[in-house]
Amino acid sequence: MPTLEITNFNIVCSVLGGFITLFGLVSYLCKERFYLSEALISTLAGVVFSPHAANFIKPMDYAMDSQRNLDAITLYFTRLVLGVQLVIAGVQLPGRYLQTEWKSLALLLGPGMAVMWLSSGLLIWGLVPNISFVEALAVGACVTPTDPVLSNSIVKGKFADKNIPRPLQRIIIAESGANDGLGYPFLFLALYLLKYTQGPGFSGGGGKAIALWVYETLVYEILLSVVYGAVVGWLSMKLLHWAEEKRYVDRESFLVFAISLGLFIMGTCGLIGTDDLLACFIAGNAFTHDDWFRLETMDDSLQPTIDMLLNLAIFVWFGAVCPWVLFAHNDIIPIYRLIVLGILILLFRRLPVVFAMHKYIHQIEQISQALFVGFFGPIGVGAIFYLSVCRNFLLEDMMVDGVVRSDAARTAEVTYIVVWFLVICSIFVHGLSIPLGKAGYHIPRTISTALSSNSGEQEPIRLPSNLNTHSTATPTSHRGLRFYRNRSSAPSTREPPRVVFQISAPQQRREEQQEEEQGQQQREDSAVASAANASADETLSPQKSMPAVPAPLTVHERHDEPRRPIKLMGDDGRVTQTLNDSE
Repeated sequence: MPTLEITNFNIVCSVLGGFITLFGLVSYLCKERFYLSEALISTLAGVVFSPHAANFIKPMDYAMDSQRNLDAITLYFTRLVLGVQLVIAGVQLPGRYLQTEWKSLALLLGPGMAVMWLSSGLLIWGLVPNISFVEALAVGACVTPTDPVLSNSIVKGKFADKNIPRPLQRIIIAESGANDGLGYPFLFLALYLLKYTQGPGFSGGGGKAIALWVYETLVYEILLSVVYGAVVGWLSMKLLHWAEEKRYVDRESFLVFAISLGLFIMGTCGLIGTDDLLACFIAGNAFTHDDWFRLETMDDSLQPTIDMLLNLAIFVWFGAVCPWVLFAHNDIIPIYRLIVLGILILLFRRLPVVFAMHKYIHQIEQISQALFVGFFGPIGVGAIFYLSVCRNFLLEDMMVDGVVRSDAARTAEVTYIVVWFLVICSIFVHGLSIPLGKAGYHIPRTISTALSSNSGEQEPIRLPSNLNTHSTATPTSHRGLRFYRNRSSAPSTREPPRVVFQISAPQQRREEQQEEEQGQQQREDSAVASAANASADETLSPQKSMPAVPAPLTVHERHDEPRRPIKLMGDDGRVTQTLNDSE
């Protein structure tokens, strides 16, 4: 007998599949017309499906009511998304890009990231109560890297193609891909100092902290990951060349090769404990060292499709697991300080240092581009990844007598609230900046146009008198007004009568103007007669050039609109003739 099987797996598949399907129906409208990012829409959908609303997605049920398990799920999910995204980012760059543009990248990844780390730490230290500067640096290290997932929404699509030069797009992709893996040195320098200099239970002091940081972080994680990623990427390129020449690989396997390479590097780096994010990015760029694979797959949509599916899934998860309640109810920092911190981080974390260095980065040619690159340094998936790494270190590697050290527990709680809030701020602010900017540009013009069309009778618009007319019409006269063509190449010393056109008022006001027009008709007739007599008495010399004939005016009317008279004015400023459209 048929029965309902309401399980978490069935619910998640139904909800996630239904959301992606419905979003796909209006995806072009949202992204290319309204410039809304996938991250923003997916996060809002995750909030709707979360336990705070519809309760379709139940993260704590999947984690068996354990916050540690939930952190582990989020960590592995972000690793998966970042690993694939960073390989794709490396493949998208031209061959030898890291070698040719190393100067610009060195500025952004060296002093740029250092200033971003210090400025974030200072702001957190100043606004979060009862926190040391070293603890603030650990929190600031989580939000130092720019997110490659959110950066893709800025450097891809119609807005980027129209407004962002291609070299600027590439340097943003390269920076966001590289600095995600380079967040480890900043994070673990603060964590080692906190562990060995800020509390009891661990001896060695600052010297041991620096030694561990140099050996374990700089050498083993950073340097080894760069070498490993470059070697694996180069060997993969050679193997794929060989297989393609021998015709051993089909088209489907060829297209998915870069993504499978990212999964392989992420898994093997995890096994040996090195930096998998940096290795994935380096491998992706080494894989396209000769630019062959990038050009072969440039018109293919497989990689962008997988990219979109991962983006939608991860931000739906973020919307569901985000600690929304803790933002307003916690013992760490009040909500008003969180809001101020979010504003200051978005304004001063990255913008000042990029603006100061933009003259030395040749891809940033204008001040407006420097402001754009400085402001759009999003905080997203990478920050949540480093949040999970930081909490794992604090809650597992800083235990004294089987109990987590008090300062480590407090730092873990501060990091959890602050980083999540800054990620949400970045998703909403950076996701709405472009559509709000577009709306702010178009709405005033639309309102002004609407008000102008609804206003009263418009002032006459004077058309400039052209000395040399392009009209080929023969000279005509109308009720004593004589027009002449300019038959001489020399400019005429006499100006023709100034021509003014005026569109009449709407139908409901024409009845009110009829009496005034009838009163003016007599004055116009007398003015026409005077002008006709004056022109008849004039004798034009053959040597003199004749006044230019103004181009005939044509008024196109709809059949349901009133006729619009055209008024001619003489040099004295008076109306000399009124022409109807039918004449």
